Amino acid sequence: MIPRQARPRKRFGQHFLEAAWVAKVIESLRATRDDTFLEIGPGRGALTRPLAARAGRVVAVEIDRDLATALANEQIPNVRVIQSDVLGLDLRDALRDERQPLRVAGNLPYNISSPILFALLAAADEGRFFSDATLMLQKEVADRLAARPGRKQYGGLAIQVGLTADVEPLLTLPPGAFRPPPKVTSAVVRLRFRPPSVDVGDRQVFERLVRGIFLQRRKTLANALRPVADSLGRPAAELLERAHVDGRLRPEALTVDDLARLARAVL
Repeated sequence: MIPRQARPRKRFGQHFLEAAWVAKVIESLRATRDDTFLEIGPGRGALTRPLAARAGRVVAVEIDRDLATALANEQIPNVRVIQSDVLGLDLRDALRDERQPLRVAGNLPYNISSPILFALLAAADEGRFFSDATLMLQKEVADRLAARPGRKQYGGLAIQVGLTADVEPLLTLPPGAFRPPPKVTSAVVRLRFRPPSVDVGDRQVFERLVRGIFLQRRKTLANALRPVADSLGRPAAELLERAHVDGRLRPEALTVDDLARLARAVL
């Protein structure tokens, strides 16, 4: 059995969920026997065991060698344990033999939550490989994910994730829901992966525009766009005219469709 009092390791960003909150998270997953889950960071298996009791299969990826070995040694029939850093794992290759589309669940280390989010988006294949992901994040990150145009939290993260996923806030968890308590409030959100909501043309150009514009978010769009437009070899005024976007807007007022038109105008 996994030692329930195993000390969390700071270098892995470990915070273990208390039993009362485990039940709430499990209920939010709505797992069925038809589901195969990728669980990121199972830790001591608090979510793994009740999830395995409801789902058809769970593939648990754990970076901590001791915890991964202990969980594997429990020999839960429908649980496969992979000892690995999820960011160093080729998800499509590691999970190629599992039933697809898979679902994802995870209590993400807060210091690497954004890279994991983008790795899941890249592997999701518009919902064909991963259908959805229910993730525990720092509430500040969850708020940025779910932010709409015009809100202070709205920016590059909401735009790039929102292009191929719908974001649904599910739960807010106080620091006391974990041991040891983190210094921040946490939240659970669900991402439902899908095809892009708009045609952005060249995806790399779109991402460069989004990053460049929101680095200058206190400026008007005409001024915020100028450095990244110059780097792409196009005058900012020309892009705005071709895209039919008002340069007097602030970046936080832009919709995904506005940004997609700007990206297509570069081509």
